[in-house]
Amino acid sequence: MLRNGLEPWHLIVVAIVVIVLFGSKKLPEAARGLGKSMRILKSEAKAMKTDDDKGTAASAAPASTPTPAPEAITPSDVVTATEAAPTQQATTAK
Repeated sequence: MLRNGLEPWHLIVVAIVVIVLFGSKKLPEAARGLGKSMRILKSEAKAMKTDDDKGTAASAAPASTPTPAPEAITPSDVVTATEAAPTQQATTAK
């Protein structure tokens, strides 16, 4: 059934239908818009690829240098809500 799906006369019929539907004045504008969209897509894809390459190199560098551990918090450093409340009441009472 679809052995010869795209023969030359099929393409000619499709071209004629497109010209009749959209008109000869709109086709160059549509082609320009399509070309501009393709250029933007290509440049964005290239930018994403270079960002990925930079991100991979940047993430590999910190892994080789150890980061210092943060200071440990001891239980005596933790202030509970009941311990903090008298201080706030004293400042609001003044």
